[in-house]
Amino acid sequence: MITERKELFGKDYFDRNYTDYAIHNPPRKLLFYRALVEHVMQGIDCPRILEIGCAFGLFLSVLDPTWRRYGLDTSTYAIQQARAELSDVRLTVAAAPHIPFVEVFDVIVSFDVIEHVPDLEQVAMTIYSKLTAGGYFIFVVPVYDGPTAPLIRMLDKDETHIHKTSRYFWLHWAQLRFSVVEWWGIYRYLFPGGYYLHIPTRWLRHYAPAIAVVTRKGVL
Repeated sequence: MITERKELFGKDYFDRNYTDYAIHNPPRKLLFYRALVEHVMQGIDCPRILEIGCAFGLFLSVLDPTWRRYGLDTSTYAIQQARAELSDVRLTVAAAPHIPFVEVFDVIVSFDVIEHVPDLEQVAMTIYSKLTAGGYFIFVVPVYDGPTAPLIRMLDKDETHIHKTSRYFWLHWAQLRFSVVEWWGIYRYLFPGGYYLHIPTRWLRHYAPAIAVVTRKGVL
C-alpha cells in the first residue's frame, strides 16, 4: 500500500497538478502559515515542529532555524528534493497517518494533505498521541460547500482528493479530539501568468474555498 502511494505522489503527480510548486506556495502564503505557528508557540524555546506532507520542505525552510524541525511525506521524490535543500531538518518518507519519529511535538501542521488520507479517525488519533500536552495541531484543507462549491469542484483536477466535503465537517472532525482555537477562510487561485492569489479572512470564512484551523490538545 505504501509503495502504491509513493508512486501515486511521484514526480508525475507534481508535474500534472502543480507544474511549478513554488508558484503555488509564494512567500506571503508561507509567511501566513508561519505566523499561525509562531503565534501559538510564543514563550516556548526551541519548539519541536512536525509537518505532515511537507513535500519539498518550503514551509519548513521559512521557520526559525533554531527550531527542531521535522517533516514527512509519502513521496520519495519530494523528500529527496527536500533533503538536498534542508540538511538541518529531519525528513523521512512515510504515509499519513503513520508518524515514525519517536519524538513528541509542540506543534504538528498539515497543509492540504489530510483530504488525501482515507482513515481520518486514525489521522486524528495518531496526531493526538504525538503532541505534547497543550500542543497544537494546525491544518489547511479545501472545502466544497458554500457559494464557491460548484466552481471549486469544477476547478479541482486532483484525483487524489478523497474527502470533498464541507468546512463544518472538518470543524466537527477536529472538535472530536481537540479544542478549536481559531479558524480562517482562505481565498486562493493561480491565475494565468503565474500570479497566485492567497487571501486569508475571518470575515468571509464561511464562504471561502479553503480553511485554516488551529486546534489544541487538552492539558492533563
